[in-house]
Amino acid sequence: MTTSDTEAAGAGGHGGHEGHEGHTLTIDELAARAGVTVRTVRFYGTKGLLPPPVIGPRRVGRYGGEHLARLALIEELQHQGMTLAAIERYLSRLPPDLSAHDLELHRAVVASWAPETVERVGREELGRRAGRPLTDEEVDRLAAMDVVVPDGDGYRVDAGLLRLGVELLDVPFSPETVLAARTALLAHSRAAARDLSRLLRDAVAERDARDVRSLSAHMHPLVVQALLTTFQRSLRQELREWLDKESGE
Repeated sequence: MTTSDTEAAGAGGHGGHEGHEGHTLTIDELAARAGVTVRTVRFYGTKGLLPPPVIGPRRVGRYGGEHLARLALIEELQHQGMTLAAIERYLSRLPPDLSAHDLELHRAVVASWAPETVERVGREELGRRAGRPLTDEEVDRLAAMDVVVPDGDGYRVDAGLLRLGVELLDVPFSPETVLAARTALLAHSRAAARDLSRLLRDAVAERDARDVRSLSAHMHPLVVQALLTTFQRSLRQELREWLDKESGE
């Protein structure tokens, strides 16, 4: 057991959460996956930003998917310019038992405010941004999914899209299937955005320009949350109907 594991276990206490789908991580593995240091994980734990780990055999702290998702949310909030105190307030208002999936939805809402930030990075930096070492095959898969674009001896990449792409590396779908899914999502989301924009324009046609800007800023997070919620429910229903049909045959 490493020193960092012992310290995390001692700081975290005996409470905690189950790992995502039964898979757990040591504090060192969690830090590597999240692209942060062990010191940062321990610091967030003492500040209450991360729930305590489950204490396993030999008093080793074990972390789950919700810890990884919470670290990703913290990173996104920092990317938006929030101070640590503001992040503490934000997280304190969230239900304490949110699943990794729920936390990922929160991060998606926060990330929707971020502008596209395409950067050019080298091979080593690409792995650091991904939060884990990437094999040549994995980089080729990310390129096939249009997540990274080779550019000379480096790569052009959007940080937000990279995290999603790395998660998709563990999904048993071909890059072609992932790319087709992305194309379908873009087409339908743009169509929904056009329809919503038209409805909002018609609703505020007679208002002052200042009121329009204020209303737009107020509506943006509500619309994003509505889209995420309705899509999540629709997808769950479609998957349930598909699985019911498969099991009945």
